[in-house]
Amino acid sequence: MIFKSINPFTQEVIAEYESLSNAALNKKIALAENAFNKWKHTSFQERAEMMQKLANILRENKQKLGLLITNEMGKILSESVAEVEKSASNCDYYAENAEQMLKDVYYETPFKSMSVYDPMGAVFAVMPWNYPFWQVLRYAAPAIMAGNVTLLKHASNVIGCAKAIESAFLEAGFPEGVFQQISIEVSQVETVISSNIVQGITLTGSEAAGSSVASLAGKHIKKSVMELGGSDPFIILEDANLTKAAEVAAHSRMLNAGQACICAKRFIVTDKVADEFVSLFSANIASLKQGNPLQDGIDLGPLARLDLVDTLADQLQKSLKQGAKLVTGGSYENCNFQPTLIDFVSVDSVAFQQETFGPLATVIRAKDENDAIAIANNHRYGLAAAIWTEDREKAYKLARKIESGNVFVNSLVRSVSQVPFGGIKKSGYGRELGAVGIKEFMNMKSLVIE
Repeated sequence: MIFKSINPFTQEVIAEYESLSNAALNKKIALAENAFNKWKHTSFQERAEMMQKLANILRENKQKLGLLITNEMGKILSESVAEVEKSASNCDYYAENAEQMLKDVYYETPFKSMSVYDPMGAVFAVMPWNYPFWQVLRYAAPAIMAGNVTLLKHASNVIGCAKAIESAFLEAGFPEGVFQQISIEVSQVETVISSNIVQGITLTGSEAAGSSVASLAGKHIKKSVMELGGSDPFIILEDANLTKAAEVAAHSRMLNAGQACICAKRFIVTDKVADEFVSLFSANIASLKQGNPLQDGIDLGPLARLDLVDTLADQLQKSLKQGAKLVTGGSYENCNFQPTLIDFVSVDSVAFQQETFGPLATVIRAKDENDAIAIANNHRYGLAAAIWTEDREKAYKLARKIESGNVFVNSLVRSVSQVPFGGIKKSGYGRELGAVGIKEFMNMKSLVIE
């Protein structure tokens, strides 16, 4: 099979990559096993030196790597460069903190008792195209600092990014086999999961992909972490700073051309301030400039693939037929989908029920704050949420009622290295980042010594 990397803005074929044969894949798996048998015995200091060198390599080459991201998946260049910088910072964070996070834990018992953390083996990762560097380094930095190795199946349209990451690991001095990208077909996924060296599976992607891979992980009794779809609520209460909320709302929804699991997607506004918020929100969205992602002054580029445009356009048209009102935007050409806002969206409409992966914002009007929380929870996804109110005590109480893995108050929802991140319901399970994330693929072994 041939995988093609296509520039979303120009539709030009950048490169073609041939999938691995079964024989070549088996060699990669064997190399991972050999690498793990040595890597697990290295010290935290040795790993940290290489991880910090990797961070420096990423920073030194951020413009070149950012250009690669933009050409392969279409986000504006400034966002691509920022993604590389964020990935480098994550490498630094785990290089500096992994040893402390994984120190032995002692218990008060009549005998000597403790828990120690051992690496498990190889972590097999299935990663998406929307953040082709961050999503990879988000799991790989902690997994490798913990003594594991990894096999990466990246999305087929960003294999150039996968190869660049692998090259950076090798340049940083990591032994061959510690980090490997494998260009494989879906039919070969079970071969990897079933191999003895693979003891953990992590996937970031769609609900359908997560269900399929998690089923295979369960079949072969392998630990898995799933970060899947999201339809994040952005709740605006009567006492919110509407001007700031509208600015952040536009940024949150249109970041990466709306192609992020944690982009705010359902804007739930209490009736008393709905008209004012929609007016401010609409003005912010309408002011955004879309175009060539390599040019200065552009706020968002194209969607990553033509099929994504077709899906989003279908969701928009169906929602309008179901009673939603178009406020601004709505047109599209090739991969360029105009930033769009629709109002009076009902809870049974397509735009509410499905994840909209692109620059389409939906406003749902709520009677009051209790109704807003009920609407937010009335969904199969539970990845992240935002609440806007000037009352911090109320915000805390309401945040505890939201069914979600993450809640941000008066802020843009984002993932940061220090804070555990993940979802519930159909948004997946397990956590990445923080001290919790590094322990997901470790054997917490209890030792009791009489």
